[in-house]
Amino acid sequence: MIKSKESDLNTFLKVDYTEDNSIWLTDSLTLRKIIGVLGMAMPLLLYLSLYLDNGLNFPLESISHYYYTRVSSIFVIVLSLLAVFLIVYKGKKPIDFYISLFAGVFALLVVLFPTSNLTDICCDPTKKYAVTILPKSDFRMYFHYTVAGLFFLCLSFMAFFLFTKSNKSPSERGSKKIIRNRIYRTCGALMVLAILILFAGSLQIIPTEYFKEYPLTFWMETLAIESFGFAWLVKGETLFKD
Repeated sequence: MIKSKESDLNTFLKVDYTEDNSIWLTDSLTLRKIIGVLGMAMPLLLYLSLYLDNGLNFPLESISHYYYTRVSSIFVIVLSLLAVFLIVYKGKKPIDFYISLFAGVFALLVVLFPTSNLTDICCDPTKKYAVTILPKSDFRMYFHYTVAGLFFLCLSFMAFFLFTKSNKSPSERGSKKIIRNRIYRTCGALMVLAILILFAGSLQIIPTEYFKEYPLTFWMETLAIESFGFAWLVKGETLFKD
């Protein structure tokens, strides 16, 4: 029974023990699955971890603001892993590699240039979950917004234009490929929608009060990340495999 479960796990992870001079993570399907799982898990991990650590039962202003809490390590580790995996992802064409490379670099820059502080004072009694404060920097804040937007744009481009490619004509594609392409385009459109709503908020086309009352930034970022993760899971042939 144990050997059977171990064999199933090896098959799922595509671990090849016959080649000595190689590492495990060389299969692109496995890489896509890991990227998908990490992406979809991150918002939930951040929310649950801070709830268990601090009892906070509502989301923060944005996913990026978890950088300033006790669960910052989860934010940094998961986003950094996503960045590295996106950087080493090759795809089938040069454009796949370069768009993924840019997305990975932008993700690293999101980590290196955090968003604005949760609070401006130490030991803020109204925000006990905030444990880190950085010197105020408008450049850092706006640069963070810019690279975060570029990160999601790269991912939406991949889902909408690269994942949907095929060496077969539309009439020759199987039903599963057609379903997958609909999913990719839907995920790409949802990411763009989330970016547009956040951009509209930055221009105050959508009143700031809505973003504060309903943490729209957090939910739009979550929508974009969940869409990105789901698209990569499907691309990894976890679902709707031919």
